[in-house]
Amino acid sequence: MSPSIRMAPAPSSSLATAGHGKTKSGRSSSSAVRPALLAIAVSVMVVLLMAVLFGARWTPSGGHGGGADTSWVSAGALVVLNAVSSQQGADPVVKVAQPHDRLLGGLLSPDFNDTSCLSRYRASLYRRRSLHVLSSHLVSALRRYESLHRLCGPGTSAYERAVARLRSPSSSNTTSDAPSECSYLVWTPHAGLGNRMLSITSAFLYALLTGRVLLFHRPGDDMKDLFCEPFPGATWVLPEKDFPIRGMERFGIRTRESLGNALGRGEGGRDPPPPWMYVHLRHDYTRPGASDRLFFCDDGQDALRRVGWVVLLSDNYFVPGLFLIPRYERELSRMFPRRDAVFHHLGRYLFHPSNTVWGMVMRYHGSYLAKAEERVGVQVRTFSWAPISTDELYGQIVSCAQGENILPRVRESSSGSDNATAIPGSGRQQQQRPARRKAVLVVSLHGEYYERIRDMYYEHGAAGGDAVSVFQPTHLGGQRSEERMHNQKALAEMMLLSFSDVALTSAASTFGYVSHGLAGLRPWVLMVPVRKKAPNPPCRLAATVEPCFHTPPHYDCQARTKGDNGKTVRHVRHCEDLKDGVQLVD
Repeated sequence: MSPSIRMAPAPSSSLATAGHGKTKSGRSSSSAVRPALLAIAVSVMVVLLMAVLFGARWTPSGGHGGGADTSWVSAGALVVLNAVSSQQGADPVVKVAQPHDRLLGGLLSPDFNDTSCLSRYRASLYRRRSLHVLSSHLVSALRRYESLHRLCGPGTSAYERAVARLRSPSSSNTTSDAPSECSYLVWTPHAGLGNRMLSITSAFLYALLTGRVLLFHRPGDDMKDLFCEPFPGATWVLPEKDFPIRGMERFGIRTRESLGNALGRGEGGRDPPPPWMYVHLRHDYTRPGASDRLFFCDDGQDALRRVGWVVLLSDNYFVPGLFLIPRYERELSRMFPRRDAVFHHLGRYLFHPSNTVWGMVMRYHGSYLAKAEERVGVQVRTFSWAPISTDELYGQIVSCAQGENILPRVRESSSGSDNATAIPGSGRQQQQRPARRKAVLVVSLHGEYYERIRDMYYEHGAAGGDAVSVFQPTHLGGQRSEERMHNQKALAEMMLLSFSDVALTSAASTFGYVSHGLAGLRPWVLMVPVRKKAPNPPCRLAATVEPCFHTPPHYDCQARTKGDNGKTVRHVRHCEDLKDGVQLVD
């Protein structure tokens, strides 16, 4: 199935812009250059045709078996045809896309077999070209991490020694205070898929900063066959059998081995350090009396520095909190010169749907979205803490979408066509632009919003003549994150939304954060209702692509008292969609 790629305009020919005066023979300059252009076109086409015929005799570097990649040939031919047709006053034959960068500028490793994970090198074909610059320092850090993971990951002798040391800290084979050759960060799932993906990303960045190996704890079947392995040559899945730390998914703020409780007992500088510690960063970690917020202070980082195994349970995107820790400031600024694209880069690096999920994505995209000239993603989520009626929220969605020209308004009359309009003061008709095909993808746990938007355009039609089609893959009625199929469908919908050209999303939705973050789009955000009513304005264009850290510590580490983390460092500000949260801006 060939992807539907958003094309970029072909470059203008220098001959095409040479002026519009008369030549000595009296012909217009545009007429004079047509024969020359046609001759050039024929010559170039002959060369390109020869390249196609004889290209199979050689294989360029980086090719995959069998023959040459001659995609540049068709692109070159189209550039020539566009130049000629533009001189003749015709519309371009086709708009030529930029060459596909399968490694995303070095973000992805080339050391994978394509067929083992079809989405890894193909997902970017379906998304808008990223405008977020990737730093060479981040690329180098990722390659170093991959080497570390191959050295220390499950199945290696280093991993076996680390587990043996964890199982028997006082083993005669090593002293308990001897430094381990490898240290680990074990992530365990909690909450819905959006929260999980955001917390995994945060954990991975922390692993990059601290030289730890990230391991994915998968206690049930709900996360199986969901993601491809992100690191070449080694798995990131924690082997459950015989792992000595049990019941990690049930850890909580009262777990004795937690960082907060250890610091509360005055054991932060314990020597020798404990074999493992637990970091609790769920939404309740800031409650009165809890000390886990010290994770974002030097005290917490000092206590963790020499611990071989750290278990993490979080439902937060705590990346902005890492920017509050002075010791990581320089490294973070080198990895991310622009702070507003952290999730965009790390999310595209980590999250590649399994072939099962990718099959769902491709079947739906090919059936409903591929032929659209513009794709609009509408993600709707409601929360018990922000109640609003279905009628009120539907009105908010339409008001935002039509007010910001995301979706066209409907015709006042349900009959007839408005593709042609009368020119004032004359009997002639002025033909409007040809109708565009616009696909609207609605993603929600409920079907009412999709049905109303679909019926609105079905019953009235779009003003201006655009052909608007509205689709919704699922409406499951509720979140069931403990079910594998539910999570697979959720991930497929996230990916489909990430193919959008324009995004409209609900405030504070982690599902939406992931979707527009992968796309690299600043979304239009439906603001939180005020006393069960839609606010005015109904939406705002987000200031950043970055997700919101819903529960920051709001703690002043130096003063050891409450603080406002939205005013601590320049690149961390309060979220627009959740006033108590903070997010990265540039």
